Amino acid sequence: MAWFLGKGMNSGCNTEALEEHRSAHGFRAIADVYGKGKKPTSSEDSLATPVERDERLLKVKAEARDKHTLFLLGQLHYEQPRAVDYMKSVFQWNVSETGSIRYTALYNIGRAYLEGYGVPQSSTEAESHWLLAADNGNPNASVKAQSSLGMFYSRRETKDLERAFFWHSEACGNGSLESQAALGIMYLYGLGIHQDPKSAVECLKEASERGNVYAQAHLVAYYYHRKLYTNTAALAQRIISYNDIAAIARVTDCLPEYIIKGMAIALFYYGRCLHLGKGVLQSKDEARHYFTKAAQLNPEVCQDLQMDIILGKM
Repeated sequence: MAWFLGKGMNSGCNTEALEEHRSAHGFRAIADVYGKGKKPTSSEDSLATPVERDERLLKVKAEARDKHTLFLLGQLHYEQPRAVDYMKSVFQWNVSETGSIRYTALYNIGRAYLEGYGVPQSSTEAESHWLLAADNGNPNASVKAQSSLGMFYSRRETKDLERAFFWHSEACGNGSLESQAALGIMYLYGLGIHQDPKSAVECLKEASERGNVYAQAHLVAYYYHRKLYTNTAALAQRIISYNDIAAIARVTDCLPEYIIKGMAIALFYYGRCLHLGKGVLQSKDEARHYFTKAAQLNPEVCQDLQMDIILGKM
């Protein structure tokens, strides 16, 4: 199941969508605290970029050792070395003073170590910081860290599917849409847990209704392999009409790389339906078009699905 067990948490991802998703976290956090669209208060401010104005405001407040402000400075400069320093200064302070911000700081430091942004890349450091941020499944801790641990233990390099299932279960119970989709897939294929098609479909349908594209794509595959071709084509057509990956990531708070994988899966299955005339009128020319789009979006997913065709699994 290479669709699920990727080489890394960003393999095969649309870089532009991922960068927009990363940068949006910092600006949303700042806007939540200080509001958007505030007028510049000086000529210096009027000539500054939004990032420069935000940084100036935050640094003034940080002089008073405001924990929330230091956290926001870390968000603003997430991909730079000073971001990790700001975040570390938050989580090293007294837990009662920093509250939930401490968990979010730990989660962001883990992200930085996994991707090598501002610090040397280290899966071990990422794991240790996420475990602290996840706090044994505490619903008041970082649900993103809990979900990220589920993804982390699903990677080929750090695979431990039983631990992946545990953390996705914790995160799903605490409201994570991404982990709800992941649980559906794990139940469907018996990954880290016994195979349970009923629970799988329940998870996938609910996650799909909440907007998770990866869950929708796996429902496409589920319908196809059960010869429900009309359902396959109808859902696939809906998915392939999506055109703003970064916007979907913002609205659903799901990783762009899994949105992209989901779209590639849907494109490929829709192409297969067109090629064979299942659920839609047969058109090999259109099929070729959608196979090509899928390959451009995520070559790795398409290679795996092409192998399924060669082996007679599709």
